[in-house]
Amino acid sequence: MRILVVEDNARILAFLEKGLREEGYVVQTAADGDTAFRRASEEGFDAAVVDVMIPGRSGLELVRDLRDAGVALPVLLLTARDRTEDKVAGLDSGADDYLTKPFDFSELTARLRALLRRASAGAPAVLRAGDVELDPATREVRKAGEAVELTPKEFSLLEYLLRNADRPLSRATLMEHVWGIRFDPGTNVVDVFINALRNKLDRERELIQTVRGVGYIVRSAEKAP
Repeated sequence: MRILVVEDNARILAFLEKGLREEGYVVQTAADGDTAFRRASEEGFDAAVVDVMIPGRSGLELVRDLRDAGVALPVLLLTARDRTEDKVAGLDSGADDYLTKPFDFSELTARLRALLRRASAGAPAVLRAGDVELDPATREVRKAGEAVELTPKEFSLLEYLLRNADRPLSRATLMEHVWGIRFDPGTNVVDVFINALRNKLDRERELIQTVRGVGYIVRSAEKAP
């Protein structure tokens, strides 16, 4: 899942980015409303966490402009204002939820998961390929009906592979979308995590296949051997 965090306070931004990455999300950031609007309009995100008081477009203006532009990603607003009228203004701007600072990080992640569940209500609840199933809402993975424990990053990698089944994915693409960083040709981190997934889910190397000179591909249920 790709999350856009919009916050101009460097300390809070670093805290949110670190915490959400540890939860297994791919995090991109913006420190002002104009940059956030451009990124949210041009890039694919699953949700956004937006501070109300940011430079450029305010958080409320950002959400309103995104909705006017047809960008429907779920938005969780953050604000130091706790008056009822402030909450109403935030929700009326088109935000999906509202959290008052200071907040507990566990509450933020719980609210974010709820937004993502609601957003995916119209999409297939469970991703499947071969005998592997992944439920994005509950973050559960099963192989042949048996639960398999994955680390947050393993889960994110498998989810991205399943969402792009039958599409060859380069290591650069996987690094960008799962780790949120540019690919370094000198690193083998993608291969290490692919091997970890294979050891847990695909020892026969039938589901996650190597595409020589490109990267990796997951075969869908219909095309998996």
